[in-house]
Amino acid sequence: MKQITWDDFQSVELRVGTIIDVQDFPEARIPAYKITADFGGEIGVKKSSAKITVLYSKEELLNKQIIGVVNFPPKQIGPFMSEFLVTGFVQEDGAVILAVPDKKSVNGSKLA
Repeated sequence: MKQITWDDFQSVELRVGTIIDVQDFPEARIPAYKITADFGGEIGVKKSSAKITVLYSKEELLNKQIIGVVNFPPKQIGPFMSEFLVTGFVQEDGAVILAVPDKKSVNGSKLA
């Protein structure tokens, strides 16, 4: 495992957002959703592709708070432009368990 400095860690903007829309992403090579999340006034609303279809339905994701990396440059994923990275823990079978705050948090709050 590569070690990073404290400055490296501080440059990553890990923020809390609330999922406000979830759509199927049929063009994705690996099953995924198109997620729209509200990260609060400073950051606003951003979109991402997330390979989380194994453990999560669209209905249970709506209004769920997540932790996202919001300072990556946008990335083209097929016909979709992803604006943030949804964080989670990849299991041995490839399923992803979302990284989420355990209590309600203000959208845009930074992981410290």
